[in-house]
Amino acid sequence: MDREIAKQEILDGKAVLGIEFGSTRIKAVLIGSSHEPLAQGSHDWENRYEGGYWTYSLEDIWKGLQDCYGNMVQEVREQYGVPVRRLASIGFSAMMHGYMAFNKGGELLVPFRTWRNGTTGEAAEKLIDLFQYNIPQRWSIAHLYQAMLNKEPHISEIDYVTTLSGYIHWKLTGKRVLGVGDASGMFPIDTEKKDYDSAMAAKFDALVEAQGLPWRFKDVMPMVQVAGEDAGVLTEAGAKLLDVSGTLEAGIPLCPPEGDAGTGMAATNSVAKRTGNVSAGTSIFAMIVLEKELSKVYPEIDMVTTPSGSLVGMVHANNCTSDINAWAGLFREFAESMGVKPDMNQIFTTLYSKALEGDADCGGLLSYGYLSGEFLTDVEEGRPLFVRTPDSHFTLANFMRTHLYSALGALKVGLDILEKENVQVDEILGHGGFFKTKGVGQRFLAAAMDTDISVMETAGEGGAWGIALLASYLVNKESGETLESYLSDKVFGSMEKTKLSPKAEDVAGFGVFMDHYRKGLAIEKAAAANFS
Repeated sequence: MDREIAKQEILDGKAVLGIEFGSTRIKAVLIGSSHEPLAQGSHDWENRYEGGYWTYSLEDIWKGLQDCYGNMVQEVREQYGVPVRRLASIGFSAMMHGYMAFNKGGELLVPFRTWRNGTTGEAAEKLIDLFQYNIPQRWSIAHLYQAMLNKEPHISEIDYVTTLSGYIHWKLTGKRVLGVGDASGMFPIDTEKKDYDSAMAAKFDALVEAQGLPWRFKDVMPMVQVAGEDAGVLTEAGAKLLDVSGTLEAGIPLCPPEGDAGTGMAATNSVAKRTGNVSAGTSIFAMIVLEKELSKVYPEIDMVTTPSGSLVGMVHANNCTSDINAWAGLFREFAESMGVKPDMNQIFTTLYSKALEGDADCGGLLSYGYLSGEFLTDVEEGRPLFVRTPDSHFTLANFMRTHLYSALGALKVGLDILEKENVQVDEILGHGGFFKTKGVGQRFLAAAMDTDISVMETAGEGGAWGIALLASYLVNKESGETLESYLSDKVFGSMEKTKLSPKAEDVAGFGVFMDHYRKGLAIEKAAAANFS
């Protein structure tokens, strides 16, 4: 967009803001009427393992949000020389699942339990049996029921249970609502009614009643909304909480808060049936919009929805690029020790590009980037691990190719199930940091899925841009215009994308690597059992 036009749109309050809380970074993207990013801001953060749970503190959340927003505003001032006083709309998204429980006074009852926790095995198993529906350990209802099974003292005080995006939205608008995509990671959704499944909710209420608790399911859960619905406005208190300078005005409309899976679908135009996307960053997940239900319940497949409520088969792996990031940091430290001051983007680009030179099967090297457990491969506790044989082809190219292949390993286990179910997909789009270096992550995903993979020029923008698109849809859609049409016609119609077909040698090489990967899981499990 022309700089002067962009400046005027910001001054006129026509720009739209999207903010997403990822696992390691909070990112803000400001877009204009053309849906192109005008300015960005970010804040790095990291979860902590405390009291047996992966968590972020409330202070982490609010300081991170305020710093991220402030950085975006600073970029606007530097690029356009104007303040941000008014916006057309705002959207918030965050990591799905997890558990945030509050009492009637709005106080957090236990520290935020994120999606990363694998502490709800008993609850998930019992709920799957009760509902005859897959309930992954990450889901909010599994966390809630596990707290009930553990008879944790706080459960009698619960007044509200929500996700991270729902919490932020609530504090900024006063509205206890949640986008259907994020809600589908809390509890099963009836895709016809676009609401929690009432029969399953009744079954859960029987469990609540049996424990003599003073609340019922619907009383403590956020109201479900689909994309485009009115989700409230930024309050005076909310405006001050977001913008500590006091410049931002209240009254700005907000779209329903969404999860990172839904924003990934929006950011890749993968909300229509027979489309799919793979979002790859700290975690990795594939989302395939289904034409019908699967033939049976698969513990490896989450059944969630698009932001407009269509059924989606989701394969989610906890671990993707975290270990790669750690190795990149080590290489930076080495370079700095040699008197070189490299840029991290340069390090990543160099290392990713080097992987293209590696052997198709990684030369006999093997790695597991498991910082946490991995349900898809039955690993309860993670240990980042690198293994090679004495006669393996140990080069930097193979080393990096191994780590990039391994980032897709657990995902591949789940994708094989969808393949057996004969799920049909017309197009797969990749987005997230894994695809930022042109042609690398894209080529390796094509090998893993043995299908064409497309990457758009916005591949690195990720979910913050996706939630900005959903916020734009809220205020710019025409009467009766669907989200699918809005994205296809007004956002992605003229956007360039690069399609890459799988290479036969890569497909064969990835197959060999996966044979080693599956057999080597015993090493990973032994590492967790014997090294702490």
